[in-house]
Order: sequence, then C-alpha cells, then structure tokens
Amino acid sequence: MWLPSRIAVTLTLPSSSSLVNARLLPSFSPIPIPITVTRGFTISGFLSFSTKFTTFSNKMAWSGVRNDLAVENKCGVVLPASESYVEEACDALRVGKVIAVPTDTLYGFACDACSSEAVNRIYEIKGRKHTSPLAICVGDVLEIKRFADTEHLPDGLLESLLPGPVTVVLKRGESSILEKSLNPGLDSIGVRVPDYDFIRIVARGLGSALALTSANPSGQPSSVSIKDFENLWEHCAFVYDGGVLPSGRAGSTVVDLTKIGKYKILRPGSAEVETVEILKRHSLEEETTTT
Repeated sequence: MWLPSRIAVTLTLPSSSSLVNARLLPSFSPIPIPITVTRGFTISGFLSFSTKFTTFSNKMAWSGVRNDLAVENKCGVVLPASESYVEEACDALRVGKVIAVPTDTLYGFACDACSSEAVNRIYEIKGRKHTSPLAICVGDVLEIKRFADTEHLPDGLLESLLPGPVTVVLKRGESSILEKSLNPGLDSIGVRVPDYDFIRIVARGLGSALALTSANPSGQPSSVSIKDFENLWEHCAFVYDGGVLPSGRAGSTVVDLTKIGKYKILRPGSAEVETVEILKRHSLEEETTTT
C-alpha cells in the first residue's frame, strides 16, 4: 500500500488534561498513527513517516534517523521546556545546531561553545558582529573552573551569586578548555549559571559549556516569550517554550571579577542591588575609573 511521505497537520490539545494520546487518521489511510503530546501543546507542520509502520516513539524527534515519526515546522520545532525533551536538545547541540531556550531572565540562543561552526551560526542568526563577545552557560557553579580562572575569588562568592540572574566575567586562564575561536582576542569570558532547571540540565547533558546570547536580532528588544522572536524560529533545531518570563527585559547583571579584590558592574541588569550587596559582603571593593 502506498502512502505519502508527509501530511500537513495542526494538533491543538486541551490544557485541562495532563497527557493526551491523539490518533491521526488520514482519510486515505486505514492505519492510525499514535501521537503523544504534552498538555496544552500545539503542533503545526508536517508529519513525516516511513511506509513501513513499526513502533513509534512517544516523543517527537528533530531527526527521522532516531524515530519513525518526526515533526517538521517551517517556523521551527516548538517543544515544552521540560526535562522530557532534554535528550533532543543535547543531540541537536552535539551536531552543531542552535536551539532557543528560556532562562531566568530572557530567552536565549544556545549552542555548543566548543563548536566554532555553531558559534558562527549564532552570530549569523542575530546579525551580530563577531567583535561582540558571547557568554557561556554551565550547569553548576563547580563547572566554572573548567572554563575560567576562579582561584582569586573569595570562598563562597560564586555560590552566593549563582545560580541566578548574574553574568560573572572572569579570565579564561591557561587551563580553560574553551576553543580559542570563541571571542578571539579576549582573555576573559562571561559565565552564567541561570536559575532555570531546563537549560542547566541541558548543559549537564552536553557535558560542555553552552555559548549563550539573547534570542533577538542584534539591537532589537530582548525576548520574554517565544512569540517575540518568531521570525527566527526557522534557524533553530528546537524552540523550547517556557511561557512568558516574569523578569522583564533587563537581562542579567554583568559584573567584572577579573581583578583581585575588585568588582565592576558592566551592565546593571535585573539584579544589580542584590549583586552589589553580595560582593561587598565578601569584602570586594568597586573598581574606580581613573582619568
């Protein structure tokens, strides 16, 4: 029996049910295709499938290699930002793809920080100059020392600041495993550990750092919902939906901690007051600009 390879579909499931098992019954096919989707999740795009129906996965995959059933969307594949979809995110990152993810401040574009091709792709998506550095994101505070020099910092400082809406700028140090192609010419790197489980679990699963930047064209307002950057979905392997973020559009507070005993606020962001209080509590002094 012949079957077409793709069917255009739109599936909208009610938010009242915790889990819905829907069956797509094409009028030209007597074979039902089982689909499992998460509460309140809408899929618009194409279902691609093989003519030999065997066992289908209960999760949508970004590639037909892993599952018989895949969802393609002209605007990108949108999935919930839940632990159930971490594996797909890590698989995409390992092959140099870019994903869009929520954080504790804004939505961001993320890729493997050790993939120069993926990093270049982020610059292309944003229309951003390569002279503007990217930050990295790691899953846990203890991971920071793999990528930056932390030995000069007071004990407990990073643990007091992170996880949270703060980017700490540190020197890379000789032992950093970051690719030299990331922010070339700079001996420092901005590091984030967002207070948002999904992106931290993805970073842990990847086993590396994520290059991270806001999900918006360069110079345009930042994004607090996936609708804010809908015109860029098509450039992402996945767009992970965490709803509307409550923190506003201020972004993270960026603080330079490259000098012993000193700090410098580079961007006030959403947590400047709390950050300065923590820095002073650990006996750091604000760096003054000399003229």
